[in-house]
Amino acid sequence: MPRANLGPTTVVEAAAVLADRDGYDAVTVSAVARELGVKPASLYAHVRDRAALLAGVHRMATGELGHRVADAVAGRSERAALTGLADAHRSYARERPGAWAALNRPVTPVDAGSAEIVRLAGLTVAVLRGYGIDEAELAHAMRFVAATLSGFLGLSGSGAFDPPDLVETSWVRTLDALDRALRAWPSSS
Repeated sequence: MPRANLGPTTVVEAAAVLADRDGYDAVTVSAVARELGVKPASLYAHVRDRAALLAGVHRMATGELGHRVADAVAGRSERAALTGLADAHRSYARERPGAWAALNRPVTPVDAGSAEIVRLAGLTVAVLRGYGIDEAELAHAMRFVAATLSGFLGLSGSGAFDPPDLVETSWVRTLDALDRALRAWPSSS
């Protein structure tokens, strides 16, 4: 049965639900059409192709994560802000694994300038500025934090960390290490 009010947002949301349930790689135009109960040709009026569909999932996920991060870091600085940032990423990765996977894929230069990405990057920069990191070093520190969080969340999400009861301790130790590294971040001069 065709779905009423089919539009770009509905299509992207269906793709994200599919990614969460079946995995990021399961997202295709045909699979999303099946989810929505329409023929694949019906979706091409709303998304150009699979790449555009996945870019839409990325943008949606970035917006959702940005809202969580904003709430988690508001009024906080240094370790408290870092913990808020990290915990927002962690809860999002657990609740939306397919959407989280989209965040760990390259984006096009056009998508890199989206309001959602700019907002999330700005929130991350604000956390790092709380550590007094030089402007010239912010990109490096952002990559360090992103790589650490992405690596930990990817490995723990896949079940690679054993035994599971120690994962929480490892998470706290990871945040301790990030905090110490950011406090000692080298200056650019």
